[in-house]
Amino acid sequence: MASSESTFAVVAAIVGNTVVAVAKFIAFFITGSGSILSEAIHSVADVLNQVLLYLGIVRSNRAADDDYQYGYGRERFVWSLMSAVGIFFLGCGVSVYHGIDSLLHPHAVTSINWAVGVLIFALVVEGIILAIAAKALYALKGDLPYLVYLRTKADPPAVAVLLEDLAACVGVLIALGCILLAQWTGQLWWDAVGSILIGVLLGFVALWLIARNRELLIGRAMPLEDKATLRKVLEGQAAIDEVLNMKSEVIDTETYDLLLGVRFDGAYLARKHASMMTEHWKAGFQDYDDLAAYTIEYTDRLLETLGKEIDEIEADIRNAIPQIKHIDIEPEVAPEDGPVE
Repeated sequence: MASSESTFAVVAAIVGNTVVAVAKFIAFFITGSGSILSEAIHSVADVLNQVLLYLGIVRSNRAADDDYQYGYGRERFVWSLMSAVGIFFLGCGVSVYHGIDSLLHPHAVTSINWAVGVLIFALVVEGIILAIAAKALYALKGDLPYLVYLRTKADPPAVAVLLEDLAACVGVLIALGCILLAQWTGQLWWDAVGSILIGVLLGFVALWLIARNRELLIGRAMPLEDKATLRKVLEGQAAIDEVLNMKSEVIDTETYDLLLGVRFDGAYLARKHASMMTEHWKAGFQDYDDLAAYTIEYTDRLLETLGKEIDEIEADIRNAIPQIKHIDIEPEVAPEDGPVE
């Protein structure tokens, strides 16, 4: 996701969840519901985590410098990982703990109308935030299936907002259902079960986000569909005889680094200078100095041609896959056991 769209989604989530958190805490103090307290904790965790996401976006947009020559793009993964860990311990841990405590020491929920009203209000606000994040991500998925895009290419802060607010909406429904069940059945443990279920839900979201950011911090290769596109581009290059080595790394979701080891087609490059060779062949070489001068001129032209071919290959790669910003193409000799995959 483009940085500006990620920023908008995160800021909208911070504002919306702050309002919701305040409303839920008011409802908890009035009703004493454990499910609503878990939801309030959930919203506070969301706000704190989204502040971390915002900080990561701002810091990752800094320009490259002498110390970090590829830029600070990966910093958003660091803060997104911290956010996910926060969801796990603050959101999941506290909610499950409170639910277990409520099972052991149950107490009645009072002012049920307040609880229902606040939860419905929270569901509306969370739904709006969810729609904003989902719409922005959907517009950027291109031809990829939506879930594949979220898993492989979407900006982690935006995905975090999407998943957190999806979990928030589901959590509100869980809390609402459990409070009503406790009221209708007279079984107070339903409220505690709601708190535990909300905590488990947050745990799954946190673990997914931790796994995604871990991949990006370690330096995962670019997605398979982009690899397939790259191979097609390389297969169409007349100057390349064989690709011996291809390595890639995701620097951030909008920037890939690519290293290619290729064997160039010497005959193709030589044909580029056929007229020069014919001219010198017809003129003949009077002595060794003539041969040496021709060799130097031919080598200079050959290197110039190779440089132009590499520039054209890089341009074709970037046109096909705009995320590939850094490209290193190294001429290599084929190993005895064939090309390296």
